[in-house]
Amino acid sequence: MTGASAQAGGTTSDGPTSDSPTGDTGDTGDGKPREACGVVGVFTPGQPAARLAYFAIFALQHRGQESAGIAVSDGRSLQVVKDMGLVTQVFDDRSLQPLHGHVAIGHVRYSTTGSSTYNNAQPIYRSAGAGSFALGHNGNLTNTEELAGLLGMLPGMTRPEFTSDSDLIAELVAREYGDEPLGDQRDLETALLAVLPRLQGAFSLVLMDERCVVAVRDRNGFRPLVLGRAETGWVVASETAALDIVGARFVREVEPGEMVVIHDNGLRSHRWAEASPNLCIFEFVYFARPDSMLYGHNVHAARQRMGEELARQAPVSADMVMPVPESGVPAAQGFARTTGVPYGDGLVKNRYVGRTFISPTQQMRGSGVRVKLNPLAENIRGKRLVVVDDSIVRGTTTRQIVAMLRESGATEVHLRISSPPYRWPCFYGMDTGRRSELLAADMSVGEICDYIGADSLAYLELDRLVRATGAPGPSFCTACLSGDYPVAVPEGLATEMLEITPSSPRQTADEMPARRPAGIIVR
Repeated sequence: MTGASAQAGGTTSDGPTSDSPTGDTGDTGDGKPREACGVVGVFTPGQPAARLAYFAIFALQHRGQESAGIAVSDGRSLQVVKDMGLVTQVFDDRSLQPLHGHVAIGHVRYSTTGSSTYNNAQPIYRSAGAGSFALGHNGNLTNTEELAGLLGMLPGMTRPEFTSDSDLIAELVAREYGDEPLGDQRDLETALLAVLPRLQGAFSLVLMDERCVVAVRDRNGFRPLVLGRAETGWVVASETAALDIVGARFVREVEPGEMVVIHDNGLRSHRWAEASPNLCIFEFVYFARPDSMLYGHNVHAARQRMGEELARQAPVSADMVMPVPESGVPAAQGFARTTGVPYGDGLVKNRYVGRTFISPTQQMRGSGVRVKLNPLAENIRGKRLVVVDDSIVRGTTTRQIVAMLRESGATEVHLRISSPPYRWPCFYGMDTGRRSELLAADMSVGEICDYIGADSLAYLELDRLVRATGAPGPSFCTACLSGDYPVAVPEGLATEMLEITPSSPRQTADEMPARRPAGIIVR
């Protein structure tokens, strides 16, 4: 199961190996928004950095299931191994054996900008000047078209093989390298300091050359990035859970607008931009592992508080509170604890279904629900149910779940969602598609309730959601819930993604917005 590799001075193979998944990995069928990626950086003298990176990206598998990769250096040469598929499909003992060195970065990917192909798997390798570097990116640039045009990377131009914003960042950095190495061996960080102010949007980056690891977070801190102390060095990762699995102790978050360089003599930090924190609130709602910490707060406990807030906001007479597994479990526990209604299980999730690699169409999303979830008729029959989930994006899965519960004998189905209606697409690293695909974009709560077939429906109010996180309100990006975009969205991109198109079954052409939809806010 060894992935394709690239070494300094070498080449990268044309595609994935024969025993790895190929093509479009599609959608898992649960109707949830998709995170872009997970990243890891390891600097551990005397320890096998590639193996530590393997376990760290395994802990971050939930953040991306399309491809996985590791770059490693022994201080002299840099090599990259990456392929399509899950971490355990790309790597095994045999493929990790030759990856020697104390410097490494790792990456798992779900595509937002750029298609799901081997060419877009990461880390990205670049030969630059007299050296080389590798890059892993979590997020999404908003000024991709502007920068790509300057570099000749748009379709039909001189570098059409570059198809993601991550490639664009790597190319910008490579062009800042000189023909001769710098005497202080700070080529990579010097190049980054020249490039970073030109990037707009969301980017949590890990980079490495032959001697150091660099961690970078955009000025808004849209995506998390944390720093931990290992036995002999340092680890950076998208979430604290990745630190835990490799035995690293959490030290602090990489701050928005900060670049941290890890090298033989320790750490040095550069404040390359003034911070304006706007962590994606969906990290708390859905993306992050429940055992991770965000803004100093445990994610699982925050999700339980969301359920408690939802119970106080929208109580209902019922016989059982049940979650949509597994992301709805903590909120359902909080809801049951606050209302006194017994908590129980009504759906069983097939934990071994894995990735189905089906095309992400509405029809296929619907047909995959019963493969993943099956009702417990004995627990459901004759009961009034409160069904708790974290979000509704397109509504296909939710509608089928309600139908399955009724078929299994539920007398009432009351749906409670531990986040506000998801009305706006994300441009900062979360894949939700066009606005016309979002159920709440042009439907009221009552209309959604009728569409999914529930007896009642309530969404958690935004102020209650923020309060449940335990973190200060101005520290979040809530664009997907409020239309308040903290970084300007280019007009062309906004028009393409924010319009309710004529293909939408829920809005007529007369109701179509002309250019930018009313209600969008750009700070």
